[in-house]
Amino acid sequence: MTSIEQSAAPVAEKPFDVGINEKLPFGQYLILAFQNVFGMTGMFVFPGLFGRAFHLPNEQIAYLYGMVFLVSGLITVFQGVGFLRLPIVQGPYVGTFIGLLVLGHIPGIGLGVAFGSFFVASVIWALLAIPIRGLSFVALFGRFFQTPLISGVMVVLLMMQIAVVSLPNWIGHPHTPGFPTINLIAGFAAVVIFILMTLWGGVWFRRAAILAGIVVGTIAYAGFIPISFQPVGTAPWLVVPRIFPFGFGVRLDAVIVFLVVLIPSSISSMALYQVVADWGEEKITPIRMSEGCFTAALGAILAAVVGTFSTTVYPDNMGMLRSTRVGSRYGTVAAGILLVVLGSCVKFDMLLVLVPTVVLAGIATVLFGIVMVHGVHLLAGIKWTDRNLIIAGTALMVGLGGLFVEPETAKLLPLTVQLILKQSAVTGGVTLLVLYALLGDKPKKQPAA
Repeated sequence: MTSIEQSAAPVAEKPFDVGINEKLPFGQYLILAFQNVFGMTGMFVFPGLFGRAFHLPNEQIAYLYGMVFLVSGLITVFQGVGFLRLPIVQGPYVGTFIGLLVLGHIPGIGLGVAFGSFFVASVIWALLAIPIRGLSFVALFGRFFQTPLISGVMVVLLMMQIAVVSLPNWIGHPHTPGFPTINLIAGFAAVVIFILMTLWGGVWFRRAAILAGIVVGTIAYAGFIPISFQPVGTAPWLVVPRIFPFGFGVRLDAVIVFLVVLIPSSISSMALYQVVADWGEEKITPIRMSEGCFTAALGAILAAVVGTFSTTVYPDNMGMLRSTRVGSRYGTVAAGILLVVLGSCVKFDMLLVLVPTVVLAGIATVLFGIVMVHGVHLLAGIKWTDRNLIIAGTALMVGLGGLFVEPETAKLLPLTVQLILKQSAVTGGVTLLVLYALLGDKPKKQPAA
């Protein structure tokens, strides 16, 4: 290629303007922290849904919110400056949310046995994830994610699973206020502001695009349906963590259910670790991945003890990394610290809960899409041989197909199977890894961390 041709060749756009290990002024940390917190849709949805499903009093629901914030914040901080050292934000995991919801309603199990079994499963997974060179069980899986085929398909599978909390929540439900017109208007206002500021707002406005979109969307919603601040005034100031607030018990079948849920969470997290590392041109070894999973496993143990959900990597916050082009892990550490502060102050938790779910879901729809397309981008560079087509195609169809099993059919299956079928990252992810181990090109051995 001549020098003229080289100069005319398109230059790939760098995902980040601010690198993973670079620092920012304090004011920008504050903006990024608030954006990350507001972008965590599950943070505002899961505790409320869970509490109302079990008819818990408002004080108990407020406690759930506080513990979700505290656990998510602590793990986010540790993954930013401790083991993993990547800009990863942790939030409540839909898998354990569903597991606790289903098991808690089964006669003879209840919330006490559900949380106790969740605790035992978390301890077992933490032992498997201990980051010891040459011995880590999780590190064995980490080697697979050095190939774009595995990382790309896992990202797509994960987005398929959590898509249910984006557009469906934006539209809302028939029995909720604002359905459907006001919900669509408020979410649309948030999305438009977010897109405009992201694409044409310059560096400073770009980094505040999500926060601005949420503010505008909330104002649009409040223009039709007034938002009452009474819950903030009546809420207590501080929350005190309690040990096994729902009681404690253990059942072997329930432990197995939570192990089946937790293991794929770590596997899919490793795929997202690889994505963020690629964006920041950061080398990440299998042992370093297992360090991140070990931290998350410790968080799951803490979550079970205080009565909340385990955490996982939040793809919408990954979308923020791309939309703001700020990859600094210190920005996500600031978000973790803010989560801990908010989790300690119930009044502030309730203030954040006043943000309409439809607004958060509208923003999440765009952010989830950004991450999913990156998974597609990873797959674009693969040589699509017959083997790779079989591996990826079968995994994607198994993961997607499980979501559409008829409820009448699912009820005839064992409880463990019912839960697994609704987890596309589980069904598709296990299929992917098994087929790749049997048919795929073996990944090159990585140097020791």
